Amino acid sequence: MKSICVFCGSSKGKNPVYESAAVELGRIIADKGLTLVYGGGSIGLMGILADTVLKLEGSVTGVIPKFLYDLEVGHNGVSELIIVESMHERKAKMAEIADSFIALPGGYGTLEELSEIITWVQLKLIEKPVGLLNLNGYYDHFISQLDHMVEESFLKIKNRNILISADNPGSLVDRLIITDEEINIRRVDKDLRDLI
Repeated sequence: MKSICVFCGSSKGKNPVYESAAVELGRIIADKGLTLVYGGGSIGLMGILADTVLKLEGSVTGVIPKFLYDLEVGHNGVSELIIVESMHERKAKMAEIADSFIALPGGYGTLEELSEIITWVQLKLIEKPVGLLNLNGYYDHFISQLDHMVEESFLKIKNRNILISADNPGSLVDRLIITDEEINIRRVDKDLRDLI
């Protein structure tokens, strides 16, 4: 795994634990030599995360639609800033260049990005690990909703298990790395079977 795409809020939230976790996640990404792929913003948790990785001399790739960049929320200090035309193009580009995904707390946009990526994995459009950083119980209701969807037979348990959740950045990144290795082993095994 060479890169992690992080979906997160353009707000800091009211609890300092969210900002602390963004800093911790940024430190882990930089320490492990991974590239941060994110929404290209300079504000909120997005800005804190990117600034932390950059401060530790890590690599940061931002992907931002032109209309948001024009609103002066784009981060011009990142290693690479990709400006695209639409939100759809932004998500497709992030999915293309990232090896894994994490959602920090955020609003509608974060939840929508997370849901779309999980759906792409479910439909086998991509095969990459997806993680949820459930800080301070922020996503407890979302996780309960997923379990309710399984109970009501709208979601298969194997698809429910696509989403890896943890309450601290270190254990979540470690689990994503292990899952990425498992995916790569399955991919190699399949390639070998296809040759036989």
